[in-house]
Amino acid sequence: MTAQDELRLLPWTGPDGKPCYLSTGDRGGYVSRLADHIEAYQLGMASQLLEHAGQVLDDDTEDLKELHLLAAQLTSALRDVLRVATSRGRRPVAPGHRGGD
Repeated sequence: MTAQDELRLLPWTGPDGKPCYLSTGDRGGYVSRLADHIEAYQLGMASQLLEHAGQVLDDDTEDLKELHLLAAQLTSALRDVLRVATSRGRRPVAPGHRGGD
C-alpha cells in the first residue's frame, strides 16, 4: 500500500466529485505530464482572470450580472489554484523543475 504522502492529487475530480490521486514515482508518465499541463493551464487562466478582475473593478462597474459572473469565475479559479497548491505541497519538486513545464 502506498503512503498518503506518495500520492499525487490530480487537478480533476472523479464523476462523484471526489478527489483523484495518482500513485506513481514516475514523473514522466502520461498521466503525470497531463496533470502538469492541466495545472499550468489552470494557473494561466487564474492569472488572466485576476487581470480581468482588476480591469472590471477599475471601471467602477455597477452591472450586477457582470460582477456575479466575475465572482463565479474567480471562485472557480481559486478552487483550481488551491488544488494545484495542495498537490504541489504534497510532492517534492525536482531541482530545476518549475511545475507545468
